[in-house]
Amino acid sequence: MKYFQNDLAIGLVATALATSYILILTFLLSDTHIAFLSTNSRWIVNANSGRRVKLACINWPGHMNPLVPEGLHKKPLRNITKDIATMGFNCVRLTWATEMFTNKAYANLTVAQSLERWNLVAASFGMSLNNPDLMNKTLIETQKTVIDALGHENLMVILDNHVSFPIWCCDWNDGNGFFKDLHFHPVEWVQGLSTVAKLYKGNPTVVAISLRNELRGPRQNEFDWYQFMEEGATAVHLENVDVLVIVSGLSFETDLTFLRQRKLNFGVNVNNKLVYEAHWYAFADPPEKWIFSTNEFCAEITEWFMSQTGYVIYERSPTPIFLSEFGKDQNGASEAENRYFICVMALLADKDLEWALWAMQGSYYLREGQVEWEEPYGMYSFAWDKIRNSSILQLMELNQQMIQDPTSEYASYYAMYHPQTGRCVSVNKNNVTTSSCHRLQRWGFEYDENGSRITLVGTSGCLTVVADKAPVKVTGDCSSQKSTWKFVSKSKMHLAARDEKGMDLCLEWDSLNSTIVTNKCLCLGDDLGDLPWCSQNPQTQWFKLILTNKHY
Repeated sequence: MKYFQNDLAIGLVATALATSYILILTFLLSDTHIAFLSTNSRWIVNANSGRRVKLACINWPGHMNPLVPEGLHKKPLRNITKDIATMGFNCVRLTWATEMFTNKAYANLTVAQSLERWNLVAASFGMSLNNPDLMNKTLIETQKTVIDALGHENLMVILDNHVSFPIWCCDWNDGNGFFKDLHFHPVEWVQGLSTVAKLYKGNPTVVAISLRNELRGPRQNEFDWYQFMEEGATAVHLENVDVLVIVSGLSFETDLTFLRQRKLNFGVNVNNKLVYEAHWYAFADPPEKWIFSTNEFCAEITEWFMSQTGYVIYERSPTPIFLSEFGKDQNGASEAENRYFICVMALLADKDLEWALWAMQGSYYLREGQVEWEEPYGMYSFAWDKIRNSSILQLMELNQQMIQDPTSEYASYYAMYHPQTGRCVSVNKNNVTTSSCHRLQRWGFEYDENGSRITLVGTSGCLTVVADKAPVKVTGDCSSQKSTWKFVSKSKMHLAARDEKGMDLCLEWDSLNSTIVTNKCLCLGDDLGDLPWCSQNPQTQWFKLILTNKHY
């Protein structure tokens, strides 16, 4: 045992030295975020170097009634953009309404006039204090100023055509949902896309234009979808060949299944700029499913997401998928949403998807007739003076990083991810614990349905059960049942092995000291099958082995 511990210590020291060198080298060779982008297979890449650029974005609405990005009456623009970068995001999905660029009534309307138009007296006063230079700028000039400020912080911008008529989105039959609806005129929509594409031609901060948010409603159909999406994409690229074209599906961005029968074809120059997008919320899910059948429901809803939209990354001609909206009540009021969010984090890490969290804003100038509507999904508090829930940043830490680099020549390994905390499993002086995912411990794993070893790369050690409720250890015992691990439960996030008595025990995060222990498997029966109803939260025992080639 003493020999093994020396071996382990030497391996960890050597790994630390090597990763320090690689971290310096990677920094020197890394691409800047601000660059025109393209696609290669399922990845978004720098159009010049071909190296992957991952989108880890936050939504910032600018499509509502006043047509001014939210919150500028509560905080200086430069402070907001600095905050976004400090939070770890590298891009902003900035929403806009078609009529801001097509309706003459908005052409020369200033911010001050727009706020006055909606009788937003307090917002006008706040704007004059926090961003006085914006008051006399037109709405379009203000959008450009915001984009320039984001670019100054090296943040990419995705311009999302959220609605045509500037209102809150989205309802099934709100007149903004599908082509030829009351407010959704295809000719005007194409005009708006063309105008925006031309306006930001040559601006490397604007890396993508999303053609339309959440197509929906009783008029939606595949025939019109193909016709007008192709028209919209063509219009964008006639004016601006540099931007990515992001395309949404049907049914509130939850359905791209029809692409299995017929692909979009924009031509060679546009096809390598094509990205699909999807949304995933827990709004329509029965809360009791998340709370009492957490394992099964996460597995089912993840499979549904991948079969409806996410599958495009695995097609014969793969295309990137951008989860452009997901989120939860950051006040923690909904236990169902809390569990849903952990499920989403696990999928994002497993597939290393591009994403954009809803949302940044802590409040709205005006939403559905209510002044200063609070947004519980927002990163900011209502006053925009602090982060609403700092634990969200920890939950997103791994997913804000590039996990898979398709151009890397380094060997792949596994990171062991605990999505409930957003932390990764590491070894410190033979103690197995959780720590920041900024520096990943390297684990080895070869799947076998009869059980597999989880090895610590660079050593001869394996993850081993000690006893019920005891911390796991890395030992030289790599052949017994105590170091033979199986994925159990439908979630495929319980890892179980047997102790000396033959009892099945699952890995578990100990909240008292952040160590990893083994315990009775939660919400699983004696056969390790999922219980149909369980009042416990099994997510303390969720661990995901994430394949990565991330190096330092």
